[in-house]
Amino acid sequence: MTTTRHRRGARAVGGLLPPELKKAFRSRGFVEAAVLTEWPSIVGDRLAAMCCPERLGRDGALRVRAQGAAAPELQHLAPQILDRVAGFFGYRAATRLVIVHGPPATRRPAPTPRPRALSPAEEASLGRRVAAVEDERLREALARLGKMVLGSQSP
Repeated sequence: MTTTRHRRGARAVGGLLPPELKKAFRSRGFVEAAVLTEWPSIVGDRLAAMCCPERLGRDGALRVRAQGAAAPELQHLAPQILDRVAGFFGYRAATRLVIVHGPPATRRPAPTPRPRALSPAEEASLGRRVAAVEDERLREALARLGKMVLGSQSP
């Protein structure tokens, strides 16, 4: 009589996928794209400000760019970073951390659109609205705000 041993406890979803499917996902870059786009939510804002991922190789090496004193700290935190990446994906997507020295790429905020120029009628209307304000600095601030609000709307 044969006995079957059952594994107890939680299993990573990635462990249930066939090897062929894992290869297909990795070759399509799904893992890499998610690491790049979700880096702050994976490692937290503090670590994301110190470093940025460059790529996740097929060999499981996660290349991270960091500069100066951040590199030794990242080396010290490597097991936690790899655990966070594994927790994010549900399987061990990265098996080792490779730190590349250099300035991390900065995330630039989306440029704010410049407001359009107001028509003379809009300028006059805005001037009449803020004219009743006695404090000169407050009146000027309200006029600037009014120009920004009206300039962001379509004419």
